[in-house]
Amino acid sequence: MTDAHITVHTEAAIDRIAPEVHGHFAEHLGRCIYDGIWHSERADESGFREDTVSLLADLDLPVLRWPGGCFADDYHWEDGVGPREERPRRRNLFWAQGPEESPEESNAFGTDEFLELCERIGTEPYLAANVGSGDPQEAADWVEYCNYDGDTELADRRRENGHEDPYGVKYWGLGNENWGCGGQMSPEQYAREYRRFATYVGTMDNLMLDHDLELIACGFEGHEWNRRFLEEINESPWGAEFPLDHLTLHHYYGRGMTVAEADEDKYDRFLADALEMERHIERMAGAINAVATTRDIGVIIDEWGAWHPEATADNGLEQPGTVLDALSAAAVLDVFNDNSDVVTMTNIAQTVNVLQCLVETDEDDAWARPTYRVFDLYASHKGNDAVRTTVSTPTRELADDDRELPLVGASASVGDDGTYVTVTNLDCRGTHSVDVSLEGASLDEGDVRAEILFADQEPAHEVTPDNADEFVAEDLAVSVAGDGTLTAELPPSTVAAVSIR
Repeated sequence: MTDAHITVHTEAAIDRIAPEVHGHFAEHLGRCIYDGIWHSERADESGFREDTVSLLADLDLPVLRWPGGCFADDYHWEDGVGPREERPRRRNLFWAQGPEESPEESNAFGTDEFLELCERIGTEPYLAANVGSGDPQEAADWVEYCNYDGDTELADRRRENGHEDPYGVKYWGLGNENWGCGGQMSPEQYAREYRRFATYVGTMDNLMLDHDLELIACGFEGHEWNRRFLEEINESPWGAEFPLDHLTLHHYYGRGMTVAEADEDKYDRFLADALEMERHIERMAGAINAVATTRDIGVIIDEWGAWHPEATADNGLEQPGTVLDALSAAAVLDVFNDNSDVVTMTNIAQTVNVLQCLVETDEDDAWARPTYRVFDLYASHKGNDAVRTTVSTPTRELADDDRELPLVGASASVGDDGTYVTVTNLDCRGTHSVDVSLEGASLDEGDVRAEILFADQEPAHEVTPDNADEFVAEDLAVSVAGDGTLTAELPPSTVAAVSIR
């Protein structure tokens, strides 16, 4: 007997799932860039690790954010362009770099290397400009260097550095965590700084560029901050009322829980914390709708994911890659699908070796983590129209908490190839039999293909270079009843995807 039922309302469209919702984030932190993406001693002639590049290219990343993070608030882009042997070695106040854990930045990997990486893996770049210790001219100069096709010194410098054509960078973040490492600013102070930067950066696409820039402002998980920021922008007497296209926040979870040492009650709380993402999206969208009545401003979650106690500044924020973390990523991606009318981009932290990374490396190898497998499984949603789902599921009251964890979750989308449904069994203790029905559809088994992740894995199972292939998706048996209802058995802590023609 089934104990969870999912109804897919195929005619109740929410909005298009922007491919950028499956975005990623790479910061000069620990071994993300140096050793993870770039390592001159164990890489091709240009310095890239081809094993990492190949894995990222296979995943079809839609957008990649760089250079930070807090690193961006003490980074000056001109240090990282030109002949590599002439680039200065600089301090960075916030993160240790590379395997030697040094608070110094070699600038061996800079703007042109990052944008070449984006070209190699076929992704859109998202650059984070330094508002904390930089100035508007520095930010505007960076846009000019990257995007201008004229005869200025900066455009010529780009050509001299090996890239004749403009890069056409569209996404520009003006600031990062300006409530914290980006300057400890009040929302009003940041709003004034943001308008100052946006005046110089945002004006460029009116005259110098043949494409529009999308400007991204820094928000906060404390939502009163966002309201005050937006109100200060709104009350400014000069310029366009809302010179921003997106507002961001960061949401990490799991800081108090080591997966290998946790029990099932802690697993439940961890997954419930991940699902708090929906509340944050709703509150940020509510602040935008209440204040920014003159523009359609998207919500971006440009840092998110599991952050466990093992990840410290001393080790470059490295932590094991587990099934439980991957399960949480699936639950969050379902939340993003369900909020596709307001969520315009997200960037999981981080791409390689750091926090909930998708790819891990050692000296000789690079391999996919369980979270990589989730992003691969969810890829068919990208660009589809998200549709409403009704999920009837058992729940569990959390120990020492007033919340309940829904044990089964889902999201669905409709595209040219049919309907795509992802289902998560968030119960790390038991199997659930799940029915899926599509409103108005009549199906037979030939119309359905299903896959499942982690059917034979424990939540705390960690990936290694030797077992990485054990986490790939497998076929899932699905029965189709006479009324077109699909039924599948989902073992504990699993993620399934059903394609329906």
